[in-house]
Amino acid sequence: MTTTLKRLFKAALFAGAAILVMAVAANAASITYTTNAAGTAFVSGNFSVGNPLVMNSTGGQAATLTFTPNPVSTTGVPSGINLGDFLLACPTCSDAQTTTFGGFTFDLVVTDQTDVATGEFVGTSIGAVISANSSTLEIDWALPSLGPGPVNALTGNFGPTIFTRLSPIVIVPAPNSGSPPGDVTIQGLVSSTPEPATFGLIGGALIGLGFWRRKRLLRG
Repeated sequence: MTTTLKRLFKAALFAGAAILVMAVAANAASITYTTNAAGTAFVSGNFSVGNPLVMNSTGGQAATLTFTPNPVSTTGVPSGINLGDFLLACPTCSDAQTTTFGGFTFDLVVTDQTDVATGEFVGTSIGAVISANSSTLEIDWALPSLGPGPVNALTGNFGPTIFTRLSPIVIVPAPNSGSPPGDVTIQGLVSSTPEPATFGLIGGALIGLGFWRRKRLLRG
């Protein structure tokens, strides 16, 4: 019986080490992504079609709201990511001179090149009046995340990857906010499903159990 137990706990020790290595490898993965989905309609409403995308003001001082997608980026998982930038330009806006933007819908497409999948964050705004020092132009996003697997995927499968955007975002006034002035970044997070962490806990427990049993056998 002692020999059998030794073999069982030795097997548990090796199994735990293997699972722990798998968990570390999974957590050390990196993801390559972009928000420039060629051939996809990014927006509806008053934005132009093209890259970058530009929307003109609907009243008051002449102004533009430009979206520049994030180019190809590779980042570790988990980490904060940049999903693109909005830039408000209003050359003649001041405290007394304001500009107005009407409501719009914005479709932000994320391409996960590592997992070969695409998904879409849909943002809506009711529009707002903006001055040099004040802005209430807000974009609210309908979906909390893309992935894992086929969750909210337009094409392909995200596998263990999860893209999450931080919502809502407020377009800053120009030219007195943001860096550069009038700029605001769509911030997000990329992470993975919790299985690697679970595997790590199981692996650590098995390794600990193996060492504990080994110590008892040596003492006895």
